[in-house]
Amino acid sequence: MSRRMIELTVNGRAHELAVEPRQSLAEALRMELNLTGTHLGCEHGVCGACTVLVGGQPIRGCLMFAVQAQGLEITTIEGLNVEGLTPLQDSFRRHHALQCGFCTPGMVLTLHALLEREPGAGAAAIREAISGNLCRCTGYQPIVEAALAISKGDRSKGHR
Repeated sequence: MSRRMIELTVNGRAHELAVEPRQSLAEALRMELNLTGTHLGCEHGVCGACTVLVGGQPIRGCLMFAVQAQGLEITTIEGLNVEGLTPLQDSFRRHHALQCGFCTPGMVLTLHALLEREPGAGAAAIREAISGNLCRCTGYQPIVEAALAISKGDRSKGHR
């Protein structure tokens, strides 16, 4: 199959890529740009491991073809904060909201988008936001607690 040239902005940097028309955005991010924080899980849009932000909105990278991302702004977990952990990522650490880490990038990006549009989100909104992200390790409660801490203004560093 012939490759197509696309231009996209990923984590604030412009990229020109040659991709197969059927290649998913998640595959292109991983294979063409070496952004391996975008995980491939079910590849059917069910697990949320491949969640990235497109124009600030969480989308399943496995359900979007890379060619559909032509000209769009994409944020992966690597681009959320290049200077260290974001407050949400640090809250995940403090609340032990990750174990194996496979779901973590998708969870963080999903919650980042929620807290950007609804800074004071409550537990119900947080649970609704992550309802499409599967985690087999944490039981979700620490993830909800980590996001709630940020929605309540807790930006402290260190252990809880």
